[in-house]
Amino acid sequence: MIRYKTLLTLSIATALVGCMSSEYDYIETPESNQQYDLLDDDRDGVVNARDFCPGTPEYSQVDNDGCGEVMKNEEVLQLKILFAHDSDEINAVFEGQISDMASFLKKYESASIEIQGFASRVGTSAYNLELSKRRAFNVQDSLLSHGIEPDRVRIVGFGDTIVVADGSAEVDHAQNRRVTATVVGLEEKVVEEWTIFTTKEK
Repeated sequence: MIRYKTLLTLSIATALVGCMSSEYDYIETPESNQQYDLLDDDRDGVVNARDFCPGTPEYSQVDNDGCGEVMKNEEVLQLKILFAHDSDEINAVFEGQISDMASFLKKYESASIEIQGFASRVGTSAYNLELSKRRAFNVQDSLLSHGIEPDRVRIVGFGDTIVVADGSAEVDHAQNRRVTATVVGLEEKVVEEWTIFTTKEK
């Protein structure tokens, strides 16, 4: 009797296993359905599914939507170089400004620069006009020596017609012996910033 019960139990178990195997034979393996694109094609730290500005230049500073921050007007670089009396020689202390401007123009290729020369009201107006132009051209030559193309630079000489200090003291004349330069024609560009995808210099 015991043997019979054992055989019966084994038969039932075998039948159940067969049914289970038969049932699972018809269950298809579920396919993964990825609804969101988690890649980051433009490598800006924002996945494609959340990126409203795909194609942002690599290493750009972006907001939470993956859109680049544009340069603000107050971030545009300017030059101001002062000269000795009756001189068009650039003092070495201003070479750093010129180098920074060259780097700026290389980074923002849409920009050009207008160099404006001025003179103090000492001497004749005709002489001061020529002196202001020589000062501006010397600043231009220094800028071009850093690899800036000549067609991106415009020279304007104002002579002594525009002064920043209207007095007759030497300190006033010193402020008026100057060259200024302003970036013009700058199209909006995204600001570059170090990200996790770059190697930070030590």
